[in-house]
Amino acid sequence: MRNVKSLVKLNSVYKSFNQNKVLKGVSLELNKHEVISIIGGNGAGKSTLMKILTGVYKVDSGSIEVNGKQIENHTPSLALEKGIYLVPQEPLLFPNMTVEQNISFGFGGSKSQIREETRKICSDLGWEIELKRMAASLTIAEQQQLEIIKGLLRKAKILILDEPTSALTFSETKSLFKVIEKLKENGVGIFYITHRLDEVFEISTHAVILRDGKVTLKGDIGDFTKNMLIQGLLPKNSDSNYNPTYEKNHIDHSEKPPVLRVQSLSGDGFRDINFEVFQGEVVGLAGLVGAGRTEIAEAIYGITREHTGKIWLGEKDITHLGINETVNNGLAYIPEDRFLHGIFPVSSVKNNLTAQIIKKHGFIINTKKEKEVTDKYVDRLRIKITDFNQEIKALSGGNQQKVVISRILSTNPHLIIMDEPTRGIDAAARSDIYSIIRELKEIGFSILLISSDLEEIELISDRIYGIYRGTCNAHLSRADINATNVMKVAFGTYERSDSYVRA
Repeated sequence: MRNVKSLVKLNSVYKSFNQNKVLKGVSLELNKHEVISIIGGNGAGKSTLMKILTGVYKVDSGSIEVNGKQIENHTPSLALEKGIYLVPQEPLLFPNMTVEQNISFGFGGSKSQIREETRKICSDLGWEIELKRMAASLTIAEQQQLEIIKGLLRKAKILILDEPTSALTFSETKSLFKVIEKLKENGVGIFYITHRLDEVFEISTHAVILRDGKVTLKGDIGDFTKNMLIQGLLPKNSDSNYNPTYEKNHIDHSEKPPVLRVQSLSGDGFRDINFEVFQGEVVGLAGLVGAGRTEIAEAIYGITREHTGKIWLGEKDITHLGINETVNNGLAYIPEDRFLHGIFPVSSVKNNLTAQIIKKHGFIINTKKEKEVTDKYVDRLRIKITDFNQEIKALSGGNQQKVVISRILSTNPHLIIMDEPTRGIDAAARSDIYSIIRELKEIGFSILLISSDLEEIELISDRIYGIYRGTCNAHLSRADINATNVMKVAFGTYERSDSYVRA
């Protein structure tokens, strides 16, 4: 029997940012020789919890114990001193420095001692890594190896792996799992953050489900099945596919051609994608952050280039076209990062709203027409402003998003791609956006919706295509859409044999 000793305890941890309660009394314990998989949807609180553990954030209330002793005034340097090390999803290396320089940066001791210890760690883990290589030449798997080496050099006993296999090949993933087993045997405790449920059962000793800032399920991995974990991720009483506040359209596809058709599309971050969108419907791309949904949207819109496949907008082949050409053909895109890519922050509401029709008319527009267009959409979408010349950055997130939607509508597009349309806006504005989407459907607009809010995509979508690890893994008709199926689609566990109908 192993002498199991507690490495770290999180006791009833609470954390809020302004009025947003992110963690609501989370308690966890990690012992030697354990791998605890932490699973949760986007916004569940996983990253915040790990930043508290590594000293980046301070708790509002609750406590942290390491090796049986409570930590006061926790900081990142104290976390390292206590043996807590985070291997981030995106390794933080200096690309123009060598492997050895990256390892020794900020590390005390002689170079020869660091070199000797590094070689011993690599030997113990079965890795071969050339210390004189430039970090820029390393693969993602090698960068992760380097981050793990840095942690073990610092005598880390509490290792946090954040989505470590998101960019790894099958063989690289298997190699990482072997290393995790060795670390576990050596007494290291690991928090393993993942969306991939197959991995949970392959490498974990325990599983924890985080939902809405709370632990909804935790225990020995042998006590769970995939379906049990999925149920733990779901909100209570959420299995109805009917919502009285948002009626879905019944679209007869039998005789109408699709507004958008994507066939065998492959590109950076996705492969062999097939789907259709018809007039007057909302088609959701369900999946988690990093699944490849935004990359698909950007390839359709012309921001990036697809590698293979075809895209039709109506009867027009828009494959390989750039943004200006896709816009001229009736495609519109509301980007995920509204502030960075969706608005001109120091410009007026009027200028933001009419920017695309000015461009369409060669930057010459009648000021009377400009006022009419602005007046029309401010009234129609109930945008709260002081006057048309108010800087858009002074508006709330919800009203900024309404201006972006207004600008798109002023061009009268055939299809609108909405990427995270309610990201960062309050509940009232979110309800307004839903009403706008419903009205757009009623007058015949077609919408391709990307949302990490699985309840939102269940509520709004008439049909759903699941995107998991860059592939289309399921198709849900209107009758199939419910919270359980949407969650399974997002986590790659939907197994209905006829679920995916190739476009």
